[in-house]
Amino acid sequence: MRIFSGIQPTGAKHLGNYAGGFRQYAATQEQGEAFFCIVDLHSVSVPYDPADLRERTLDLFAMLVATGLDPERSTVFAQSHVTAHAEANWLLSSVTSFGELRRMTQFKEKSEAQEFVSAGLFTYPVLQAGDILLYQTDIVPVGIDQRQHIELTRDVAERFNSRYGTTFTLPRGVYPEVGAKIMDLQEPEKKMSTTGGTEQGTVFILDPPDEIRHKFKVAVTDSGREVVHSEDKPGISNLIEIMTVSTGESIEAIQSRYDGQGYGAFKTEVAESVIALLKPFQERFREVREDPGELQRLLALGADKAAEVSRSTLETMYERMGFVRLG
Repeated sequence: MRIFSGIQPTGAKHLGNYAGGFRQYAATQEQGEAFFCIVDLHSVSVPYDPADLRERTLDLFAMLVATGLDPERSTVFAQSHVTAHAEANWLLSSVTSFGELRRMTQFKEKSEAQEFVSAGLFTYPVLQAGDILLYQTDIVPVGIDQRQHIELTRDVAERFNSRYGTTFTLPRGVYPEVGAKIMDLQEPEKKMSTTGGTEQGTVFILDPPDEIRHKFKVAVTDSGREVVHSEDKPGISNLIEIMTVSTGESIEAIQSRYDGQGYGAFKTEVAESVIALLKPFQERFREVREDPGELQRLLALGADKAAEVSRSTLETMYERMGFVRLG
């Protein structure tokens, strides 16, 4: 089985990234041949700082390793190091409609916050489709907010297959059953986010323990005192899901254990469970990040493996679309 997923390097990584991404990556790499991509080309679709992008790319690679990926077992690489991604983006744009891209929810949300809206922000779902399809991907472990992008990828693949002959495997999104979408601690109706969230409501993976304790202490809850997971209690439901991610306990077990205890004690223990979860990741991150030479070596190793696999699919695309190939 072939596995692929990608994550942008911009922005400090937070608990939502772990719940919807990192923990899935570490689990699914044992299920087959896995490719995990730092999608740095996606990052230039919005305003950014070049120096920050370089540092964040290395930070993210170290974070992927710290949270469980083995670069010797899985192929971990940067998107810009494999030219097939940019090429596939252009080829697949010919089988993607303007209307499909215009309907993408994330484009609507991100464009509203930008004074300058780049063409790249509009078309990046095509690049994302190419990322996935180049590796003949069977499953894509992602957060629930990426469901629309996976559906578009399947539509693009089916259209290409119909027009030029069967070329791509149709990928299937894999989403966490619990904790697929961690919400902001201050605004629990919005997902936790580096760019769109609140400072106090976003728990970063590298936050020190006391900062994590404070963020949970002031987390917004709901009326009443019952620790119950329900639609009319978005604040406490979010905290329950965070604890399931941190401890592996079921929602039912958590509700039973904190029955009658109120919100104060529960928020304190959620904070401690998150601190315990993140401590080994923080220690491993610092260890890996201290050796930039080794990071570069491992990135090059991943790029070589990814280029070899993706090139075969790209050449098939060119041939079936009618391009003259040399050699």
